[in-house]
Amino acid sequence: MPGTTKTMGVLTVGGLVVVTAYTVALGSNGWLWFGWVVLGLITVAMVASRST
Repeated sequence: MPGTTKTMGVLTVGGLVVVTAYTVALGSNGWLWFGWVVLGLITVAMVASRST
């Protein structure tokens, strides 16, 4: 996995941990989850473009 894609994967997983911790501590925030979904989709697109 190239460096940029690996970094995006780490940021996506880290973002999931942060958003989940925020949700548990302070309650759900739809914008945080929306941002995480967008980040995840970008990461998936990067992985898919590297695979082809």
